[in-house]
Amino acid sequence: MQQIVNITKQWQVYVPEIIRKQLKMNKPTRAVVSCKEGSIYIKPLKSKILSLAGKFKGRKPVIDVTINKERDYIDYSDL
Repeated sequence: MQQIVNITKQWQVYVPEIIRKQLKMNKPTRAVVSCKEGSIYIKPLKSKILSLAGKFKGRKPVIDVTINKERDYIDYSDL
């Protein structure tokens, strides 16, 4: 699918809604911009946070801190 868009004075490009829906882009993201044979290519990047999904599954915290005793774990020696 092709859409005609404007490039602003600040070199910004608007990605039309129909293109965002095709790419399943539902929030702002980063992208790689490249050129090849006189054409501009824009490729959205996957979120870094999503690449961590499941990586820490099953890990338990080193210290189990309850809200009632959190002051016991704070180091006040530098105050």
